[in-house]
Amino acid sequence: MVKKRSKSLFFRKKNDLKRIKDVVKEKTKEKKSKPKKQIKDKKLIKNDKKVKKTGLKSEKNISLKNKKNKKPLNSNLLNLEKSKSKSNGQLNTTQILNKYNGDGRNQIKKACGEGYLCTHVPGFDKLIKGPGMPEGSAILVEGGPGSGKTIFCLSLLKEACERGKKVLYMSFEEREERLIKHIDSFGGNAKEYIKKGKLYVKRFNALDIARSVEALLSEAKKELLIDVQPVLIPKEFQPDIVLIDSLTSIGSAFSGEESRFRVYMEQLFRYLESHEITSFLIREVSSPTHVGNVFSEKGAAVSFLSDGIIALYNVFHNEGHRKRGIEIVKLRGMDIDRKIVEMDILGKQGAVVYPNKVIKGNYKLT
Repeated sequence: MVKKRSKSLFFRKKNDLKRIKDVVKEKTKEKKSKPKKQIKDKKLIKNDKKVKKTGLKSEKNISLKNKKNKKPLNSNLLNLEKSKSKSNGQLNTTQILNKYNGDGRNQIKKACGEGYLCTHVPGFDKLIKGPGMPEGSAILVEGGPGSGKTIFCLSLLKEACERGKKVLYMSFEEREERLIKHIDSFGGNAKEYIKKGKLYVKRFNALDIARSVEALLSEAKKELLIDVQPVLIPKEFQPDIVLIDSLTSIGSAFSGEESRFRVYMEQLFRYLESHEITSFLIREVSSPTHVGNVFSEKGAAVSFLSDGIIALYNVFHNEGHRKRGIEIVKLRGMDIDRKIVEMDILGKQGAVVYPNKVIKGNYKLT
């Protein structure tokens, strides 16, 4: 009896071992059948390393943090890096303003009040604390050679035509064809603006205007009331904005007749104001006249007649590098940000102003 019991125990143990082995086999099969954890591609690992080195956070981490804080996603830095690679390192206007001023879109699309005009030159309108420039204002745009006066005005012209304004560009120096090429090089379409009746570009002879003024003054017996319309403004075109390039050329035609030049300018400003035409008049100065210099330029009386002055500067730093600067010296009846800030001229974009980049350090303005 003892022997039989020992055999039955032996067989039970054997069966238990078999069951254990079967269970182990099943578990190993399950482990093998489970998919392996996905390994990141080498490219993704490299990108993660780059992100860590440059200090940029991944979009996922940013979005998770923003979800916790209930703030909208702000991926300007990532967009900048992506756009750099697509455009071979060149940034567009909005991205440049994002880089220096936060959200540049608010500056480009500043809402102008009724009866006011905005230039829409990127970053510039932020220097005006009010709703814009009053319509019918006469604004001087002055600066030395190479400071960017003409390009600033051409950028303004392009933005105005894009928004349906009628612009008259009166040149006393450059040919019409060259000015049209300039407008196109900054992303505009001058021929299309002309075709739609939004732009009129014409070159004038300053000596012809001086002779016409002389004749009109003699007819009026040297009185102040002369008819400016046939002298300067074409009858077939009724502009919202007039750009005159430049007052310096007109002034030189009145050689030795400073008083007559002033009479003509007074009548011109009155005519533009009465027709609610906003004008930008370029004036070249050899030395900045609004930074404490005693030297007075020829035709300086125009500064007192104008409603506003935009001054552009060449900025020479003691370290050797050179920049451009811009400021609003005055704007009658409006609150302005009184500071000299950086300005740049970019290919296919024109003038760009950086309202938060005040010029600092040891420098000289010319």
